[in-house]
Amino acid sequence: MENNLFIYNTLTRSKELFKPIDPPHVGMYVCGPTVYGDPHLGHARPAITFDVLFRYLKYLGYKVRYVRNITDVGHLEHDADEGDDKIEKKARLEQLEPMEIAQYYTNRYHAAMEALNVLPPSIEPHATGHIIEQEQLVKEIMHNGYAYESNGSVYFDIEKYNHDHHYGVLSHRNLDNVINESRQLDGVGEKHNQADFALWKKASPEHIMRWPSPWSDGFPGWHCECTAMGSKYLGNHFDIHGGGMDLVFPHHECEIAQAVASQGDQMVHYWMHNNMITINGQKMGKSLGNFITLEQFFTGKHESLDQAYSPMTIRFFILQAHYRGTVDFSNEALKAAQKAYERIIDGWHRLCELKPASKTTVRLDNYRQRCAEAMNDDLQTQNVIATLFDACKAINQVNDGLATIDQADLDELKSVFNDYLFTVLGVRDDAAGTGGVDLEPYKKAVDLLLEVRKQAKAAKDWATSDLIRNKMNEAGFDVKDTKDGFEWKVKQ
Repeated sequence: MENNLFIYNTLTRSKELFKPIDPPHVGMYVCGPTVYGDPHLGHARPAITFDVLFRYLKYLGYKVRYVRNITDVGHLEHDADEGDDKIEKKARLEQLEPMEIAQYYTNRYHAAMEALNVLPPSIEPHATGHIIEQEQLVKEIMHNGYAYESNGSVYFDIEKYNHDHHYGVLSHRNLDNVINESRQLDGVGEKHNQADFALWKKASPEHIMRWPSPWSDGFPGWHCECTAMGSKYLGNHFDIHGGGMDLVFPHHECEIAQAVASQGDQMVHYWMHNNMITINGQKMGKSLGNFITLEQFFTGKHESLDQAYSPMTIRFFILQAHYRGTVDFSNEALKAAQKAYERIIDGWHRLCELKPASKTTVRLDNYRQRCAEAMNDDLQTQNVIATLFDACKAINQVNDGLATIDQADLDELKSVFNDYLFTVLGVRDDAAGTGGVDLEPYKKAVDLLLEVRKQAKAAKDWATSDLIRNKMNEAGFDVKDTKDGFEWKVKQ
């Protein structure tokens, strides 16, 4: 299958033409959440970024197997090799089983993703469900001489690996100096040097989450799960691995080292990373304590929020920036995204109401081609949105009687919106949602009231006309007079 999709490969620091290993099949792995707290805005960005990639690859005709993991063991505080497991610490604080914590926050994550219209992955493996595969990975790395046991724990031998290969190909770090300096450090403990990372950790007596292994009762290192589960479900070589830019080092760098150390070559062809959501220029994260949960955005219940923001406002806010650029949170930016979302949905509604003419006089500026070019240029979602806003200008011209459009062009314009706004970008028309309630009688009642106002205006009964308009405005309706009568919508 031929395509013109170029994606930025973090490994090569360049845009590359996407060529899957086994077309039309595509294997894609994305690092999912560590489930010890509610998902926040920082979690929404990779979820939406790779949801758009998943959608676009399927739109292009590929058969995509999308794997997104759930980390429910092994992720220690501060991404370190010592300290508390994040989930186990939360379980102790709340006097619950670790798996109760993991299940509760996994459910919360799924609910938030559904609200954001993020499609579920093809497979969602849990780290605790793949302990055997992770142990096997450790055995393979040890067999090849790139790991060692120390007091029941197993560590990756950075010095040996760096001698035979190169540790730092993804982050472009040179660890030779770090390794040399680590030899002079006191208190390195079980490790040969400070740069080594854990593949298996012996559990301390108070550690609840533990499994038997050839080395000790313990648990796998954080980096093992993605390498083990990626190879299990996508094979030893697959197309795309994604995640946040904060995972480039050490997590994804360690994944590459584990793959090369176990199978002799790299597992992933294209590494893709979204940039961060920031607050006042600082990364949003649970560890920094500066995060706002998605539920707080949806309800407005946070001291930093001026109001509640709908899931589609959040999605639109993220899509209005390129995934590799930073996005800084502010109420002003979210309010602007809300207005932009409402404008584009209003444009879609007007498009659906347009009546075809015998010929097209409005200028239609290659909207489908422009959307395709934007997506093929490393997922330039902001340019797709800009193109659709240009289309809205043409829609408004026709709606205002300044131009006409024939049936074929009208159908094509609707198809462009369906394909790119709804299918590819995953934007949902919330105004069309009824929650299972038939809104047609409600709409007819509003139309009837506005028809009375129209007749009052025709009769120059300005008092009645103004009274209806003002009362509707107070009730939360926006009313606009048009050449053919009127338009209305509910204020967001």
